[in-house]
Amino acid sequence: MTVRLYDTRSQALRELDPVVPGRVGIYVCGPTVQSSPHIGHLRSALSYDVLRRWLAHRGLAVTLIRNVTDIDDKILDAAPRAGAEWWAHAYRVELEFAAAYRAIGILDPTYEPRATGHIDGMIALIARLIDRGHAYPAPDRSGDVYFDTASWPDYGVLTRQAGDALVAGDGEDRARRSPRDFALWKGRKPQEPESAAWPSPWGAGRPGWHIECSAMAERYLGSEFDIHGGGLDLRFPHHENELAQSTASGAAFARLWVHNGLVTVAGQKMSKSLGNSVFAADLLGAARPVVVRYALAAAHYRSDLDHHAGALVEAEEAVSRIERFLLRADEEGAPPSAALVPDAFATALDDDLGVPQALAVLHETIRRGNQALDAGDLGPAGETAAAVRAMVGVLGIDPLDPAWHAGARDDGSADALEALVERLVAERQEARRSRDWAAADRVRDELAAAGIVLTDTGNGTRWSIDGR
Repeated sequence: MTVRLYDTRSQALRELDPVVPGRVGIYVCGPTVQSSPHIGHLRSALSYDVLRRWLAHRGLAVTLIRNVTDIDDKILDAAPRAGAEWWAHAYRVELEFAAAYRAIGILDPTYEPRATGHIDGMIALIARLIDRGHAYPAPDRSGDVYFDTASWPDYGVLTRQAGDALVAGDGEDRARRSPRDFALWKGRKPQEPESAAWPSPWGAGRPGWHIECSAMAERYLGSEFDIHGGGLDLRFPHHENELAQSTASGAAFARLWVHNGLVTVAGQKMSKSLGNSVFAADLLGAARPVVVRYALAAAHYRSDLDHHAGALVEAEEAVSRIERFLLRADEEGAPPSAALVPDAFATALDDDLGVPQALAVLHETIRRGNQALDAGDLGPAGETAAAVRAMVGVLGIDPLDPAWHAGARDDGSADALEALVERLVAERQEARRSRDWAAADRVRDELAAAGIVLTDTGNGTRWSIDGR
């Protein structure tokens, strides 16, 4: 077995060579929980879920860490608009993410640390960087601490950038020596709530975004681990800064840097300004969860995924084809066989997680299985049915898995849908209170597009699927 993955740092396919033989440690940057999950969040988490499942199938013991950033500028900005304390808002959104992940069959991470639970580790890491001459407290005594990029010649190695290209433009310029330097600790500003600040040797404040992941990755996976994952948009500044501060502190950090592609909508970049965001609630209201999973997993993880009007229809056709064959094989009495994935399927996934090629093997196997059933060759049909079950099991898209059954709701889709819709309904109510009629109408229209109807009554807003 040789699993190869594309490493962003070396810009080449590299063989996975675990730090500890037989075990793989993966750190994935999870959500910053300031607003509801959208299609990009689901696609990213699903990419690493498929990777995790395949590595486990290959016999490796996988530890997957996916953090939650629950303290951040964006959260502090969003909470007042939501009418909640920052920590309550962050937790409510975190639950939405968890429900959406479970709804499409994403396995729970081994550990899911919150940033606010690891402040002490972040402070210790910052102190280590200061002691080693790679960080400095702001001379204006604001409480800020910055990473000194000039002290680390390898800064920029991940994205192969230099000079002005490495200026993040994060607005933290109160006392930086260089525009390239980035905040490790942010002194509390007068307008920020006292509850969003922790004591430190440099004054009350909170961690910078980048130091959070470095501290949590080291806490759960050690100073050197196998794979660091995240969306392509995180390469700079987030992952570049993580790599710099961790290696400057003396850690080897991640051996492989893996990045999933982004999501476009009908060929356009998804953004609030364009009003084309596709939220998890939209997807879960528009198709079966197993169909959503198939649609988001079908493209290669490194390619951009374009979501368009027919995407879920195409995925439904593919899933239905799998379903029909498996049911037919069972109904016609095809005998059970050993459930082994075909060599071509394994080769595809070993080669940088080639899901499109693996799906081609899957559908070709279904074609041959249907031919065997047409000819009455039940033995070969049973073998192909077993192979199909093995393949869809690895990918998490088995339509006959009881977890997907609409009646059972064991997959959590009902809870996920309720949490997501209630969140959007609350946003609409807040917009109406603020007389932001355009925003209120936009939420209503987004839900309507997903088949969810809102009815305003004297006792509040009720919602239903297709008016039921």
